[in-house]
Amino acid sequence: MHTLDELPVGDKPRAYAELEASLRALLDGETDFVACAANTAALLYWSLPQLNWAGFYLVEPRSGDLVLGPFQGKPACVRIATGKGVCGTAAARRETVVVQDVHAFPGHIACDSASNSEVVIPVMDGDRLLGVLDLDSPVHGRFDEADARGLEALVRVFVDATRPAR
Repeated sequence: MHTLDELPVGDKPRAYAELEASLRALLDGETDFVACAANTAALLYWSLPQLNWAGFYLVEPRSGDLVLGPFQGKPACVRIATGKGVCGTAAARRETVVVQDVHAFPGHIACDSASNSEVVIPVMDGDRLLGVLDLDSPVHGRFDEADARGLEALVRVFVDATRPAR
């Protein structure tokens, strides 16, 4: 598999397609939500260049808050209210949010001061929000629309793999 730093910029879709095949193989036959989330976060963290955090925040049913789930990286904020920060905004809007400079994002929650850009993808099962996938980078402008589309496809693989367990 090629990582994104090995490919010309225009080949990001190809790298994400290869990553999608790797994720399908990794999750094949396993439906446990937490186990699949842990392996998805690890695969992304170790496959994508210039990340300092990759993981999930999961919807806590009673409060509706996002609560820290499986991740790779430094310790993180445990609870994020819907609508707060980049993760809470993506959850409230139920759409992917790409932020080139988190320090310019109103209400950004700084779990790691080394993070400078972020992409957050809602994890949806139909109309039901399960949580968000959050990736942070110390590099300003690290994420673009190709990353957003590629990560959305990976989230669909994750949701499809875990559906039998829910």
